[in-house]
Amino acid sequence: MSSETLPSIGEMMSASVPMVRTLHLEFTETTAERAVVRMPDQSDFHNHVGGPHAGAMFTLAESASGAIVMTAFGNQLGRAVPLAVRAEIGYKKLAMGPVTATAELGRPVADVIAELDAGERPEFPVHVVITREDGAVTGEMSIVWTLRPNAAPQ
Repeated sequence: MSSETLPSIGEMMSASVPMVRTLHLEFTETTAERAVVRMPDQSDFHNHVGGPHAGAMFTLAESASGAIVMTAFGNQLGRAVPLAVRAEIGYKKLAMGPVTATAELGRPVADVIAELDAGERPEFPVHVVITREDGAVTGEMSIVWTLRPNAAPQ
């Protein structure tokens, strides 16, 4: 199968992660260095002040982090499972309208894979910034991921 026929990370996440479909998340950029995911303004997911609910913003940011992890480490799925370990989010300004999450990997891919090659369970941070359409930062998330090695065949 050529790379032209492979589904995009956004398509794969939409197919396998129900919350991605529920929130109608749009994956506008997915590379091993950066993932950008947009959440359209949807009144069904508004909070008491008319902007996106904090839970929807958390899901947006976590989905952006998942997109970069899958792009950077998807070729390791045969031997390890990516798992979120912990996350912290700070809500900075009122979010109104569509919001965009931009995720960046906090460690070089090669360093993480070297730890996996050494039989370790590497952890690595992903930093996410959530912005409004006017560019104002409405939130920031730090999420730590791991690559859990698959059990050896018996």
